[in-house]
Amino acid sequence: MRSAALILAVSLASLALPVQAQERTPAQRQTLADIAYVLGESHALRQVCEGAYDQYWRDRMIGVTDAEAPDEALDRRLKEAFNAGFASRRAEFPECNRSSRIAEVAAARRGQALASSLAAVRYRVDPREAEARRQAQEMEADLALRP
Repeated sequence: MRSAALILAVSLASLALPVQAQERTPAQRQTLADIAYVLGESHALRQVCEGAYDQYWRDRMIGVTDAEAPDEALDRRLKEAFNAGFASRRAEFPECNRSSRIAEVAAARRGQALASSLAAVRYRVDPREAEARRQAQEMEADLALRP
């Protein structure tokens, strides 16, 4: 279960490069809201088992909003999504048990998929640029192999 949480955290870290939310398409903004919801779920599920003082996923949400620097409307939307995800899972899982742990893993996997899809959009490269990078890497590798 912790590996799923780690995967989600790493995926979210890929979002940490500064990108203004105003540059996001409506679909990407929805994905950010979906990520915020999953982070809220994860926060509730983790707190159920780790204690109310655990702020791991809340801190990750703060990191997302800091990195995105969203406009006021998106910022409000992200906070509302986070809080809705938190409330939903807190009501569903009031105590730590096998079901809450399974739900935590499922939330982490959903979050990973969402973060990966958003990161993939941001890193699309012009095929000519990708080919030039590949050739440069091959040249560097060839030079490194020479005595």
